[in-house]
Amino acid sequence: MIPESFSQLTTDLEAELYRLHYTQATTNYYRRMWGHVATFLESEGAQQFTEELGLRFLDKQYNFLAHQQAGTLTQNMITALRAVRMLGDFSQHRSILRRYYKHRQLLQSDEFTDTVAAYISMCQTREYSQVTKAHYQRSAEKFFSFLESHTVTNTVQIIPKHIGEYASTWLGYSSKTIELELTALRSLLRFLYADGRNNRDLALVVPTVHVHQHARIPSVWSPENVKKLLDVIDRGNPAGKRDYAMILLVARLGLRTMDVKHLQFSNLCWETNRIEFVAQKTGQALSLPLLSDVGWAIIDYLQNGRPKVSSPFIFLRHLAPLVPFSDDDHLHQVIKKYMQQAHLPLSPDKKRGMHSLRHTLASVLLEQHTPLAVISDILGHANSDTTAIYLKIDVNRLRECALDLEEVELS
Repeated sequence: MIPESFSQLTTDLEAELYRLHYTQATTNYYRRMWGHVATFLESEGAQQFTEELGLRFLDKQYNFLAHQQAGTLTQNMITALRAVRMLGDFSQHRSILRRYYKHRQLLQSDEFTDTVAAYISMCQTREYSQVTKAHYQRSAEKFFSFLESHTVTNTVQIIPKHIGEYASTWLGYSSKTIELELTALRSLLRFLYADGRNNRDLALVVPTVHVHQHARIPSVWSPENVKKLLDVIDRGNPAGKRDYAMILLVARLGLRTMDVKHLQFSNLCWETNRIEFVAQKTGQALSLPLLSDVGWAIIDYLQNGRPKVSSPFIFLRHLAPLVPFSDDDHLHQVIKKYMQQAHLPLSPDKKRGMHSLRHTLASVLLEQHTPLAVISDILGHANSDTTAIYLKIDVNRLRECALDLEEVELS
C-alpha cells in the first residue's frame, strides 16, 4: 500500500468535515492549521503525516511540552492539539473520532438515530442509573458515528471486522477507559442481536480488557493544599461564591460532581440541617448533615451570588444561558482555575479533578479510624467493596499491618 501524501490526507479529511456538516468557519480554521503543519513537514523533508511529527510541530510552534508540564496550556494550544489529533485519528482510522468535539447531532443516519433511541428505552426499562444511560448513549453514538464514516448506515451491515477496527481506535487510552467503552459496546451489540437488528451476537467478538477493581491508587490532596485551594477563591464574586459552595460540598461531604450539579432547593432540609437526595450514579437515597460551613456557603451564594432566574436547581452557569451545568461538564475547569491561582502543581500523573476531593475525604475519614461501612454510607457507594479501594491510600494504617521480620524469624 502506497503511503498517503499529506495533501491527499487533508483533502479526504476536509470532505469528511463537510459530510458531518462542520461549519465553514470551523473548516477554515482546520484548513489554516493544516497549512502550518504542511509547512513544518516540508521543513522536515517529510511527505506523510505521523502523530510523532504532529507533536513535534506543536512543540516547535507553541513550546507545547513545556507548557503542558507547567499546566499553562492556553485554549489556542489545546485547540491546535485537537487539530493534530484529528489528523492522526483520520490517517489511522479514516474516521473523525469526535471525543474532543461537542456536536448537538452526532449521527447522520436516521436508522442509527432510531436504534439509539430504542436502545436507551431498553436501558430505562431495566432501570439503569442516569449516569449509566448517559454513558451508554454516548458510547453508542460514537460507535455508530465511526461506522458511518466507513459507509455503514444500517445495523444489519455490521460485521466482526467493524468491531475490531473500532476497538483499535481506543489503543493508547487507559485500561479503565477501554474497559468502560468495550463494556458499553457489548451491551449495545447484545441489544442489536436480541432486538433482531443483527443476526449475530457480535458482543462475543468484542475483545476483553481485564482491569482489577482496586488496581489504581486514588489521587488525594494534602490538607494544606485543600486549604490553599479554598483560600484563593474570590468569595466577593458571584461565581466565586458558587464555586466555593460546590467545592465544599465535595470536599466536606463527598458529593459526586453529578449530584452537586443536580442539587435542588427541595434537597435542602434547613429545619433538620440535612441534605437529602437520590444519588445519580447508584440510585441510593442519601441523607447527609448540612455542616455549618457548607450551609453558610450555600446561603451566601443563594442570597448574594445566584442569578435571579426561576430554576429548581441551586447551582447555575453565570454566562448565558443561565441554566444548570450540563451532564458532560465535570467541572474540571473550576478546579484547574483555582489550582493555577494557588500555584498548586498540575501533575499529568495525578488526577486533580473534583472527584479527587472525594478521595481526600475518604482518606481523612480512614485516618480518623472511621469504619468502612460508615464511609461507604457517606460517599454513597453501593457496597463497601468499592470503598475498600481507599485502604491503599492510608499509608500509616498499612504500615501497622506490616510484618516484623525478626518476629517471623523467631516464630
